[in-house]
Amino acid sequence: STTMKNTEKLTLIEGQFNSEEADEILTNIFTTKIHFHKMKNFGSQERYGKDDETAQKRIPALKKEMEKLKSILAEAKTKNKKLVVNSEITISLIDG
Repeated sequence: STTMKNTEKLTLIEGQFNSEEADEILTNIFTTKIHFHKMKNFGSQERYGKDDETAQKRIPALKKEMEKLKSILAEAKTKNKKLVVNSEITISLIDG
């Protein structure tokens, strides 16, 4: 087994996409993250009878980003432009 460096970088998305492709990929990621936080919040309500604070902040923030995305995608489609999309994930191990 290999020991990871302090911080590892993973490439998630890298390339050029038309508006439909970008829509499918990026909307899926945002929807998955929103669902994750909704489930986390639901679990917290079930177990502790209160909302998960992080989820309560992240859900509206992610929805706002999705609105921005929709606007960008609409412009790309109208102007018949492609989108260059790059997304990198940085992972570090911390004591928890």
